[in-house]
Amino acid sequence: MFEVLVYVYENYWRGDACPELPQLERKLNAIGFDADEIRDALLWLDGLNLAAQSTLWLDTAPPPPQPDASLSRIQSPDSMRVYSVAEQNHLGAECLGFISFLESAEVLPPPLREVVLDRAMAVPGEPIALDDLKIIILMVYWSFGEEPDTLVLDELYDDSAERIAH
Repeated sequence: MFEVLVYVYENYWRGDACPELPQLERKLNAIGFDADEIRDALLWLDGLNLAAQSTLWLDTAPPPPQPDASLSRIQSPDSMRVYSVAEQNHLGAECLGFISFLESAEVLPPPLREVVLDRAMAVPGEPIALDDLKIIILMVYWSFGEEPDTLVLDELYDDSAERIAH
């Protein structure tokens, strides 16, 4: 599935340039990707589209009535995301640490983090490999039509096995 996602990311740099899923399926079949991989990737992309649309809708929705502050969509800077046991098991320590790193660097805002977590939880198997999580993060940025900061791209594309310590 991730090979298909990488192909889509590389060939449709902007998410809005990507064809509709039925047409994309035909193109991916013509290229020679495995039918099961295509199906899994398209289901995952459909979930990503829904999550991105929901998040965009929340950003444009009118604010809730003020008496009940618990309905506020804006996360307080003092708040902390607590991961469920299922999320901890599915993501593993390495992926959770990477998400925490991106948050502390202020390059993964809470709404995008939640979409990343949603899409990561939709991937079978546990724990998820860090390289797969990086692809998920790239795809989330892609679906929102945002280009990650250069340093984020460097971190997402970096192969730490080839990194030389100075």
